[in-house]
Formats: sequence, structure tokens, C-alpha cells
Amino acid sequence: MFFAYKVRTAKGGALEGSLEANDQRAAVEKLRAQQYIVLEIKEQRSNAFTEMLNSVNPFKPKASPKDVVIFSRQLSVMINAGIPIVQAMSIIGDQLENPYFKKVITSIREDIEGGTSIADALEKYPDCFDTLYVNMARAGELGGILDVILDRLSTYLEAAENLKGKVKGALSYPTVVVFICLGVTIFLMVFVVPTFKEVFSSFGSELPVPTQIVVDISDFFIHNILAIIAGIVIVVVGVKKFAASEVGRKFLEPRMLKVPVIGPLLIKTATAKFTRTFGTLVKSGVPILSAMETVAKTAGNWAVEEAVMTAREAIREGEKIAEPLARSGIFPSMVNQMVKVGEETGNLDVMLTKIADFYDTEVDEAVKAMTSLIEPLVIVFLGVVVGALVIAMYLPIFNMGSMVGG
Repeated sequence: MFFAYKVRTAKGGALEGSLEANDQRAAVEKLRAQQYIVLEIKEQRSNAFTEMLNSVNPFKPKASPKDVVIFSRQLSVMINAGIPIVQAMSIIGDQLENPYFKKVITSIREDIEGGTSIADALEKYPDCFDTLYVNMARAGELGGILDVILDRLSTYLEAAENLKGKVKGALSYPTVVVFICLGVTIFLMVFVVPTFKEVFSSFGSELPVPTQIVVDISDFFIHNILAIIAGIVIVVVGVKKFAASEVGRKFLEPRMLKVPVIGPLLIKTATAKFTRTFGTLVKSGVPILSAMETVAKTAGNWAVEEAVMTAREAIREGEKIAEPLARSGIFPSMVNQMVKVGEETGNLDVMLTKIADFYDTEVDEAVKAMTSLIEPLVIVFLGVVVGALVIAMYLPIFNMGSMVGG
């Protein structure tokens, strides 16, 4: 539950904002713990329809990963130079070009100035600072090495974005070609086929079966175009909502790992992300159990998340890290072996970073292999669809020519 509040700080200033809590009493206690005097607090009623629209709105204001990386690097340098964090955030906020992110940083600065911890202030904006970021910031704040942590976070975020960009790049080409194919097909069905239909009607003879099928499909498109568009939108939004739900994730994500070609790429991507995130947290001094919980939440795949959480429970019971990871069957054997060596030598963070670098390269190779495989398949698919339409349209003309020749 989220609660909107108005409070007075110890210095007499007024603050407004929102926070998440189990109930109103818990929300008040959170605010009082930060030495605020609560003036007003009420539950924020959410509108399901509005939330759905916001979730699919491509123009919703947001901060890009690049904005967060630049902010983290600048804040790290300023803290290292001895500039107080409130002043540093004020300087950075004045230079930001993204209006939404500028508003977020200003709000965070005000919270910190009012006595809120840095991590708690960041936690209010999960769309900008995820669980990993908040937990690492909390570890840096408690350990007095926030500047070092922010620098590591910047490096991690850049590597994570590069990895995500590789996967998106592999999928963008076939996706664009398929959409072009669909667009061309719809154009032919709606504008070209009806013209041929008028010509065919003057022949006064029965059309060949392939041609009749194409004409019938064209009529269906023309008479139901709005319903088709609405249906496509509903299906896309529905699939997206289902895939984002807990039931959808449990159903889809483990099965995606078993899909030929795509599955191995997803496993390598998940392995690279898991090892880099885990290595960054361990290197930053986050306890193993806390680090694994954070890694699980940011895994991006339900099967990987379950494997990490199961391993975490086994580690809590006294097992070493490599053993439960090996039992999960998710990660390649090389990962388990290198993690075991890292544990035994006391260089787990170094070993995890080396694994992440190796699998980044593996993802590169897998992306190239997948692209080289998908490109001819997509071209063949496009050729078959367009070619079939062209042949179907010209069959009556060929038949008419043979009849004249006879």
C-alpha cells in the first residue's frame, strides 16, 4: 500500500511525498523514525485502468539507464572530492536535461536534507533505482565507501546495458522484417487484391482455389479491419500483462530456456547477468545471503530466480555456494566449477567477474550465430508469403491464357 504524506522536518521545513507500508500506522512509524512531524497522511487509491494505461504508455516520463549511469559517476566523483552529498546532488540536479529525472533527484535531495538515509530516499523511485542499486547504496552508506560503490554501480550498469543491447540487436532485425512482411501483406489484401477481384469478376468463370482463398481473406480484412486492429492491440496488451504477472512468469520463462536457439542465448545472458551482479555485490561488501536475495530479484527469469533462492536457503543451512547452484541445473558446469575455485581461494568476486566477462563474449558469439540463422529464415518466410500471394493472383490470368491458346 502507498500513502501520501505531508510532514514538517526538524528544521521546520515542509515536505510532501509518498511511501510504501503495510498499513497507515506502519507508514506513520516510518516517518517518525526519520524525525518528521506528520501533518497529514492518507492512502493513495490506485486506479487499475490508469495503471494498465501507464504500463503500456511508451511516452510515459522516465529516466534512461544512461541518465542513471551519468548521475552515479558524477555523484561518486563529487563525494570522493569531499563535497557534501546534498550539495553534490543539488549541483547535479541543476545540470540534468531530463525533466522527470531532475524532479526525482530534487525530491531525493530534499528527503536526504530532511534526515532520510540515502538508500531509503532512492528506494522511493524503483523506476529509476532498482533493488540492486538501493542495496548497494545502503552497503556503501553503512561502510563509508559510497563513492566507491557508486563507481562500481556505474561500471555494472554500463556492462548490463551493453549485454541487453546485444540481445535486443539480435532480435530487432527479424522483428522489423516480420512487421514489414505483415504490413506488405495487409496492404496487398486491402488495396491490391480488391482491384484484381474486379478484373476476375469480368471473366465469368470460377476462380482457382488458391485465388478464391486469397479473395475471401481480403474480403474478411476489408470488412473487419477495425476489429482486427482492436484484436491485435488487445492480444499484445494481454500477452504483455500475462507475461509480467507471477503466473505468466512461472509458465513462460522456464519454457523459454528450452526453446532451440533462443534458449541457449537466454541461459548465457542470465549467467552473465547473475555472475556480474553477484560479483559486484560481493566485492562491495554485501553479505552473501543478502547478495543472493538481491541477485534473485534482479535475475529477469523466474527459473533463475527460483534456482538462486533455493541455493540461498541451502547456503543458509551451511552448504557452500557451488553445490546448490550445480544441483539447480540452470547454470553451465564451468560456472559451478569456477565458483567452487573462487570460494576455496577466497577470490569469489574476482572469479565471478571473470565468468561474467567470458559469458559476455559467449553472448556476442551466440547473437551472431542466431542472427546468421534467422536472417535467411526470415527472408525465405517473406518470399514465400509474398510469392504465394502473387501466384494466387496471377493463376486466373494463366488459366485464361491457356483457354485462349486452346
